[in-house]
Amino acid sequence: MKRTIATLVIMLAATVAAQPPAPQGADGRGRGGRGEGPRGADPLALDDHAGFASIFDGKTLKGWDGDPAFWRAENNTIVGQSTEQNAVKQNTFLIWRGGEPKDFELKVEFRMNSTNSGIQIRSAQLPAGPEIGKWVMKGYQADIDFANQFTGQIYEERGRGFLAMRGQAVYVPDGGRPKVIGNLQQTADELKAIIKTNDWNHVHVVARGTTIIQILNGTVTSIVVDDDAKNRALGGLLGFQMHVGPPMKVEFRNIWLKNL
Repeated sequence: MKRTIATLVIMLAATVAAQPPAPQGADGRGRGGRGEGPRGADPLALDDHAGFASIFDGKTLKGWDGDPAFWRAENNTIVGQSTEQNAVKQNTFLIWRGGEPKDFELKVEFRMNSTNSGIQIRSAQLPAGPEIGKWVMKGYQADIDFANQFTGQIYEERGRGFLAMRGQAVYVPDGGRPKVIGNLQQTADELKAIIKTNDWNHVHVVARGTTIIQILNGTVTSIVVDDDAKNRALGGLLGFQMHVGPPMKVEFRNIWLKNL
């Protein structure tokens, strides 16, 4: 019964999100109401940091751990950069060492000029070995890529792979495969149009219980409710990814975390 309720809640949320706002009277009150004041939720404020703490000092990588051959702090920005001479031969990550958040909100801006990257949440660092480098992570990822084929989806690095594509609300049953239970208020192509190329984009991730919501530039792009007890994670490391491929530069700034 609990899973059925979770499914219905997400389906309802996806349906309600597609509805137009309630009509307002001249005084701003909802028509047909009882004078209780404005109806509906306030719009999301991207720069609202009430209750958040900055986890990047803007000058150094203090509190972060990654391969110094690729990662640096510069102009209030974390920069990950590769070249033809210094190529990424295996996905490598910059890991935040300030804790392993469980329920939280994370806000961060990114910009990139090539290839693929991602924002890791509730993740784990794999032990280094002959085929695994020192800074390798597995776990949930708010996926981003330069071509915007995957930006806005929820992925699981070195795990179950694609969980929720852009525009989907997905439920993962215990021991089962992800199932699409609803579509969001905009299609995948409409959501792609809100992503800025060669410019800064704002990612807001909400992780609470078994639910993960990704919000990109103020619009929900993907939702996952993960009831797969064996494979899910309810807490873990945060980090940023540099992907194998052509030379790339990815930048992250304004990194804010709020524990719930």
